[in-house]
Amino acid sequence: MERLVGTVSRGIRAPIIREGDDIAQIVSDCVLNAAAQEHFEIGDRDVIAVTEAVVARAQGNYATTEQIAADIRAKFPGETLGVIFPILSRNRFAICLKGIAMGVKKMVLMLSYPSDEVGNHLIDLDLLDEKGVNPWSDVLTEAQYRELFGYQKHVFTGVDYIAYYKDLITSCGCEVEIVLANDCRTILQYTKQVLCCDIHTRARSKRLLQAAGAETVLCLDEILNHSVQGSGWNEKYGLLGSNKATEERVKLFPRDCDPVVEKIRQRILEATGKSVEVMVYGDGAFKDPVGKIWELADPVVSPAYTKGLEGQPNEVKLKYLADNDFAHLSGQALKDAISDYIRHKDQDLKGQMVSQGTTPRRLTDLIGSLCDLTSGSGDKGTPIVLVQGYFDNYTK
Repeated sequence: MERLVGTVSRGIRAPIIREGDDIAQIVSDCVLNAAAQEHFEIGDRDVIAVTEAVVARAQGNYATTEQIAADIRAKFPGETLGVIFPILSRNRFAICLKGIAMGVKKMVLMLSYPSDEVGNHLIDLDLLDEKGVNPWSDVLTEAQYRELFGYQKHVFTGVDYIAYYKDLITSCGCEVEIVLANDCRTILQYTKQVLCCDIHTRARSKRLLQAAGAETVLCLDEILNHSVQGSGWNEKYGLLGSNKATEERVKLFPRDCDPVVEKIRQRILEATGKSVEVMVYGDGAFKDPVGKIWELADPVVSPAYTKGLEGQPNEVKLKYLADNDFAHLSGQALKDAISDYIRHKDQDLKGQMVSQGTTPRRLTDLIGSLCDLTSGSGDKGTPIVLVQGYFDNYTK
């Protein structure tokens, strides 16, 4: 009988992970136990994904605000530091900001507007138009912003982030001046010492600032890229991808994840004889239609994955074939014709009309986004996701 189910994404429950736990063994055991309890089989090319949060917890990859402050003091010689383009997040940036503020005497905090890099809005676009403000050229002081827009609260969190960040900085004994602008070089009117806090545009910001005469320019991936006073670290991403652990501590993005995914793959192979793919995933990459937020606050969706997850899908659009090449067919004849086309499709369909609309993103970004939505960010208790049938197609 024809199989009627395609891709299945299962959230797998796990115990609370603590520092020092063998994360590869825990993940493997949880998947195997779930398969036995729920009576499903693990197959070749199934994908086992584990969230970066529990990998970092097992590694004990944490840092305190004082350790962040110590690195800031060591790397920025001036008294006034420009901190530009941070995202608006209590979870993602607030504790980092606290550590940065503890390391300097004065901060000029420059926020992008009308939204941050990942889509958290300070100002509604229609209100921006109404006030005649051009975000590409106009620079606003905090007082000008308040006069024009008042006190704007985030649609989901109900937080006025300008007030929140200002209070957080001053509570650390740091003087603060807040500016809203979208040209990174604007900060050089205030200070030549700059910390770029943007995530995906950080290399460009740093390049422009250096060309414009900045004296010291670093990005968040260059803060805690080594251990400071016994802290955790991430040599590639530094503070990028960190999350709030406590009011004085952040959990960093996990490091050295390649051995973790390979160990999980090997354990499943030994237990089942099946060759699975494994990945560590963080934030997915998708846009919320109401809040306009691009979820991706991590530097990458997946910091580590097995080799079979390299590349992009190479798929044809079934409706295109049905409406064009095989418009004269129906029923079993149509199914047979499309199945035969898929079996003999080119190995690289890039640029061909038959592949239009097939979401040509990287496999790790697509699967990681699926896993992020499956596991959620709250109390589901499923930091492991098993994706089955992802590499199937209409012919299987």
